[in-house]
Amino acid sequence: MVKIITVYGSMLTGAMGRTLLLALLGLFFACIIGLFFGLLSVVRNKVCNIISQVFVDAVRGVPMIVLAFFIYFGIPYLFNTIIGGFNVTLTALQAGSACLALNCGAYMSEIIRAGIQSVDIGQMEAARSLGLPYGKAMRKVVLPQAIRTMIPSIINQFIITLKDTSILSVIGFPELVNTAKNVQANTFMAFQTWAIVGIMYLIVITILSRSAKVVERRLNVGR
Repeated sequence: MVKIITVYGSMLTGAMGRTLLLALLGLFFACIIGLFFGLLSVVRNKVCNIISQVFVDAVRGVPMIVLAFFIYFGIPYLFNTIIGGFNVTLTALQAGSACLALNCGAYMSEIIRAGIQSVDIGQMEAARSLGLPYGKAMRKVVLPQAIRTMIPSIINQFIITLKDTSILSVIGFPELVNTAKNVQANTFMAFQTWAIVGIMYLIVITILSRSAKVVERRLNVGR
């Protein structure tokens, strides 16, 4: 184990950095996607509600590894071969970020929907009675209150997204699991390699989990 840390420690820490970067990129775009579809799910419009529900059900109903393969191999094939006239290529980082964004975005949509619906409906009615348009009332009155309840769930979703990055080793992104496979192949020390990787994940996820509990506790005190 000491040999692995000494020789491959920098490689593994670099891979953890790339893993965190991928998770952050995925969560960033997932928040945008989730906000869009979350708002569609709460507006008083059947078509918007159906569009949001179809997106959530479709993405959550497809295994993430299938989604990763579809984006990485399927999208370029669609534009380059079926449609034709394009020369689309996706890097593992681009495909991985898109995969995480879509997968996490579906769950973020439900988090945002639940957060908005947790705000008393009287808040929106009061804002509307004061003459605020629906969009401005949502942005200025409802969302700031909803975000307080959503933050712990968003942190928990980031933890899930961080663990899901391991699936993207199948498309060749050099995250922690993919790098650990190379280390194991070079050292033939499977137990030690995966023990180190497990400890690295455990440390990062424990820190994030503790942070989520601290934030949740402070938000509850502030109410």
